[in-house]
Amino acid sequence: MICETPQDFMAAIPETGAIAGLDLGTVTIGVAMSDLMRSVATPIETIKRKKFGVDAAKLLEMTTHRMVGGIVLGLPMNMDGSEGPRCQATRAFARNLERLIPLPITFWDERLSTVAAERALLEADTSRKRRAEVIDHVAASYILQGMLDRMAHIRNQT
Repeated sequence: MICETPQDFMAAIPETGAIAGLDLGTVTIGVAMSDLMRSVATPIETIKRKKFGVDAAKLLEMTTHRMVGGIVLGLPMNMDGSEGPRCQATRAFARNLERLIPLPITFWDERLSTVAAERALLEADTSRKRRAEVIDHVAASYILQGMLDRMAHIRNQT
């Protein structure tokens, strides 16, 4: 099930359990997971993309193993807020993924998430080689943390 708003996503996921965040690239998929209380996003790993079926099987294994209740996909919006070809590819990936993984899926505007991740890694004095290895799953954690913070805000308003 694809949920277009954070409110719809919150209504579709179980009360507790981890949430996965994905930074979908053309070569890799960065993966982050929340804690069971859904307060902190942690970078997990970067998957080298192969074919969709192989990528989806790896994601299914990860989400099953970690008892994930929902998936947040970073949506690569243009800086002016419009959706371009990369957004269309991400939405197509979500439609294909929903057929194979029985979890609610939603999107989070990922503008500047990679820039923020790069800045954090530079501040941590991470080597160029190491930054290249971890940038995607660190960016996934920024995407997921944005959704977790939004969900907490919505819960606090009610």
